[in-house]
Amino acid sequence: MQPITERDIRSSFINCSKGEAKRLPVPRDLDQRPWDDLDFLGWSDPSFPGRCYFVAPGDDRLVGVAFRYETGGSGRAQMCTICLTTHTGGGVSLLTAHKAGESGRRGNSVGTYMCTDLACSLYARGKKRPALGSRYREDLSTEEKVERVRGNLSAFISRLYS
Repeated sequence: MQPITERDIRSSFINCSKGEAKRLPVPRDLDQRPWDDLDFLGWSDPSFPGRCYFVAPGDDRLVGVAFRYETGGSGRAQMCTICLTTHTGGGVSLLTAHKAGESGRRGNSVGTYMCTDLACSLYARGKKRPALGSRYREDLSTEEKVERVRGNLSAFISRLYS
């Protein structure tokens, strides 16, 4: 992923108002992020547990998504549908997002089970390991795992528009 700015982030959100996008917290360490290892930028809201955000490259523009999730986790092992990493406890959460456009304004939403720390890109590349979970042994190369993350992320983003 190419480095992005706060302005890029705020203008990318597809499922919240411009006012909401203007008020949401943006990471202050953008210049320290491992951009070459990221397929999307993800972060949690430090002032509002249960809210998180990501910004990913889309077909023709950045796509920002605001999520909500239940804090605490189920206590059971669960697998992320984006990077296929298994975590225990609260390591995977059902992230729900309002759909884009009129459908979202009517209250329609979609969800996906995703790493709560939004570090899918790093798990797929072997740069980060889950605390108590695991990655299943696969015969895929790192590049193939990265492509799978991108494909799964793209499929989720397309559900926001349907």
